[in-house]
Order: sequence, then structure tokens, then C-alpha cells
Amino acid sequence: MSAVLPPSAAPIVAPMARSEGVWRAAGRRLWADRLGMTSVAVVLVFLVLIVLTASGLLARNWQKEVAVPSAPPGFMGAASSVEQSVATPTGPVADISAVDPLAPRYKEWAERAAQYKTIDAPKAETLPFGADRLGRDVLSKAMKGSQTSVFVGLLGAIVATLIGTVLGALAGFFGGKVGDFLEWLYSVFTSIPDILLILSFAVIFGRGVGSVAIILALVGWTGIYRQVRAEFIKHSTRDYVRSAEAIGASTASRMFRHILPNVSHVILVRLSLLVVAFIKYEVILSYLGLGVGVDDVSWGTMLSEAQSELILGYWWQLVAATAFMAVFVTAFSLMTDALRDALDPKLRGLE
Repeated sequence: MSAVLPPSAAPIVAPMARSEGVWRAAGRRLWADRLGMTSVAVVLVFLVLIVLTASGLLARNWQKEVAVPSAPPGFMGAASSVEQSVATPTGPVADISAVDPLAPRYKEWAERAAQYKTIDAPKAETLPFGADRLGRDVLSKAMKGSQTSVFVGLLGAIVATLIGTVLGALAGFFGGKVGDFLEWLYSVFTSIPDILLILSFAVIFGRGVGSVAIILALVGWTGIYRQVRAEFIKHSTRDYVRSAEAIGASTASRMFRHILPNVSHVILVRLSLLVVAFIKYEVILSYLGLGVGVDDVSWGTMLSEAQSELILGYWWQLVAATAFMAVFVTAFSLMTDALRDALDPKLRGLE
């Protein structure tokens, strides 16, 4: 006859330790990456800069002519003043009225114009980053241009990523007629050169920041669609997805809760490439006059203006726009690389 153990003698079962979640583990690995966190900080600085410029706290007066035309940067010193002298004609052409019948009226018109002439505020002869050919502050233009270019690049890339991810997930997970239709749609878009599609959509949607972002999103979703489709085809037959199906997980749960985190590193890499590419496309569209409106400024319009200034030796607008663009693009690329490493399931298995 077996003895019955008292309740106090019953074995104590320790609770099972709950495994670390995918996103918590990724955050921990990202926090340990110094270069990745530095790039995150730089991107956040640009985002704060965009918010401040959009609210009018920074670069509010970027359109005002606050300096003399093409004023140099501060470290180059003030612009040299050039006195223009008007030579009085002599000899056979001394009588200007013989050449210009309106010459006798010039003095009268000048006196009448002087009565209505306003006193202009003194303009600076130098600025920290210099001025453009109209005397506008290049630093203010670069900060305001960050708002336009980064907004276009990020918004267009995010929308394109959403379109490509959703369509790629549907095509890769379901296949069949759904996959065939989406493959046909993909083939239609990829059979036309990107620049022709961009120009065609630009004519339809017109100019403007929002229009440019939509145009780029409608053109740029095909690359990420192809990669996400291949990843979903590969992961949909793996054991962890079949196990989720066996315990009653819904189709949406298997697609976006189980498979999507394991392919997110691919999506982030493609997102980084799209942001960089869309900023470049915005430069091209602005140069062709199909980008942002004439009352806006972007890195693309600054580079377009800098071409004519560079011939005259005024290089500071080109350097300012290029520096802002290079810093943001580099930081954003490093940030997405760090996020990819933090989310990559292969690297997770090495811990």
C-alpha cells in the first residue's frame, strides 16, 4: 500500500522561463551596436530638424534676401565691394539723343523714381554657409530643403515598401491565381523603364511634394515585391509556420506575426535603398522642372541652381546641399544595416 505524501511534501515545479521576444531581442542587440545607435541619433536629429522647419521655428525666412548676391561663407571673409562707374561718352557719340531718342527723359524718370524709392535694410556681406545668387541664406535653404527631400524620400519609400510587402506576401503565401495575377502586374511595371514611368506619372499627378512621393512609390514597389515574394514562398513551408497552423493560427497571423518578423531584415535593406534612390529621383525631377513647386526648396532644386553658380566660382550652395544629403543618406543606410543585423534570424542563432 503506497503512502500518501502530505501536501507540504509535493514536488515544487519551477515556472518555465519565458523566451525573449523577437522585437525585445532586436532592441537589445541594436542598443549594443555603437555605430548603429550613432546613426539612429543622426537620423533623429534630421527628423527633429524637419519638425522644426515644418512648424516655422527654423528657416522661416529662407526666401528673404538677407545678404548681397552670392555672399561667401564666413570663413572666407566679407565680399569685396565693386564700384561701378558710368563713363560719359565723348566724341562722335556724345549726343546720346542721336542714338537713343528716349535719353532726354532718363533724368526726369530718375527724379520721379527717387521720390518713391524706399530705404532697403542693410544686407550682410557674408553668412555662415554663404548666400545664393539672390542673397538668400544657403544654410536656411539647406535646412528647409531637408524637410522636402527627406519627406519625399521617406514617404515614398514607406508607401512603396508597404505596397511591395503586402503584394509580395500575398503572392508568396497563397500562390495560384493570386500569385499569377500579381506576377502579371509586376511584369507590366518592370517592362517599362523607371524614368519613363516617373515622367508619365509626373505629367498625370503634376508637381508638388505629395505628388512626387506618390509617383516614386508607384514606381519603386516592384523590387521589394520580388524579394518578399521569394521569402514568403521559402518560409511558408517551414516547420514553425506549419506548427502555428496546427494550433489554429489564422492566415493573417501566420503571414504577418510569424513569417514577417523573419523576413524584416530583407525589407529594411530594401527600404534603405529606396530612400536613397528616391532622394536622387527627386533631384532629377526637380532639375527637369517636374519635381517640387517653384515656391518650395529641396536638395534637388539647390543642386540645380548650383550648376550655374559653380561656373562663376560660387561653390558653397553645392557643398551645403551635398553635405546635408551625404550625412543623412549615410546615417540612414548605417541605421538600416544595424536594424537588419539585429533582426536577422541567422545572426540571432549565433548568440
